[in-house]
Amino acid sequence: MRRAMTMFVIGATALLATALPWAQAPVNKGTVTLSGAWAIYPTAVAWGAAFEKAKPGVKVEVSAGGAGKGAADAIAGLVDIGMVSRDPDPAELQKGITPLFMLHDAVFGVVSDKNPLLADIRKSGLKKQALVDMYITGAAATWDQVLSGAPKRPIHVYTRSDSCGAAASWASYLGKKQEDLKGVGIYGDPGILETVQRDPVGIGFANFAYVFGRDGKVLPGVALVPLDADANGKGDPGEILVDRAAAVKAIEANTYPVARKNYFFVKGKPAGLVREFIAFCLSEEGTKVVDQVGTSLPLPKADREKVLKSIE
Repeated sequence: MRRAMTMFVIGATALLATALPWAQAPVNKGTVTLSGAWAIYPTAVAWGAAFEKAKPGVKVEVSAGGAGKGAADAIAGLVDIGMVSRDPDPAELQKGITPLFMLHDAVFGVVSDKNPLLADIRKSGLKKQALVDMYITGAAATWDQVLSGAPKRPIHVYTRSDSCGAAASWASYLGKKQEDLKGVGIYGDPGILETVQRDPVGIGFANFAYVFGRDGKVLPGVALVPLDADANGKGDPGEILVDRAAAVKAIEANTYPVARKNYFFVKGKPAGLVREFIAFCLSEEGTKVVDQVGTSLPLPKADREKVLKSIE
């Protein structure tokens, strides 16, 4: 009887490992630490809570601070996983970082919904050159310089003070790096959004995770800036993103120009509890968590399976 029970347990464990890849070679005690991108932070917190519930005795500690902090902490071995919302730099790869594609999202230009020129902004959109004139060369100091026929009003340009994926992605769209961006530096996505809400002539940028409320609508007090990607001088229906559903459609159709990948950075190849956590995040259960949180977009199944295979 005892031998039969032992064989049953062994068989059940094998079946569990097959059904739930993240449960292979389970570790039931320990701590997984993450730091980094604000964009990934809400989803990572929810992943951590779900993982802890599935594995009592395990702790997942998550802190934000920007993609630059996540990358630096992972390289220095201060955390198990760095959350990075931009593509890895060659120098980071040379330091032994393995980037694991976990989520995707986008960065959006934002203005106050009290901006007196909002109708003009939506009508024509902003061409890339207009953003270059605001953020890179500083050639545009008033709204009439980027919106034909608009009255002369000052432009208050806001960027990020912390090293982050949002600024890196915004700068990359403009052909530069974060350090090339002009404007008043503000810490974090919440800081940018609060500043823009209070400034009727300001412009900034923020992550997908922070620009929409739980109802799927754009955050109160904020309006998304249509990016005139085809440079036809009009804010086309596919460029005027009025809610989360429209943004998701544009991101998934690859028509939104500042879409990006989100990564976990690990040193070398993940093992033990860290590998289990990553595999859980990429499992069907982990994907349900992403959908429930709603601040990032999950990867298609084929992409998730590709990442899982790379860490076997």
